[in-house]
Amino acid sequence: MNDWLDVGSLSDIPQRGARTVTRPGAPDIAVFRTADDRIFALVDRCPHKAGPLSQGIVHGHSVSCPLHNWNIALASGEAQGVDKGCTPTIAVKVESGRILLAIPAELAAAA
Repeated sequence: MNDWLDVGSLSDIPQRGARTVTRPGAPDIAVFRTADDRIFALVDRCPHKAGPLSQGIVHGHSVSCPLHNWNIALASGEAQGVDKGCTPTIAVKVESGRILLAIPAELAAAA
């Protein structure tokens, strides 16, 4: 079961930018806005060396990890190209200009 969490308005995140959602006792979540105003959310850890994806460069529907330049697909969390690994995705929706994240119970309880 998911709980929807309001994390702010669409205008709070610049195009091709990110925002970090921090919750006590749970992994940080990176919320991304693409140039075409799509919103995606991933656990804020690259599958390679746990780099903070929220600090990476958003291009198209991907983000480049700031540590070793791995490209991660925003829709699936999968590493692209020859790199292998996956970052968990978080369901997201925009309603009336507000960004809502579906926080899975296992992430809400994770430390």
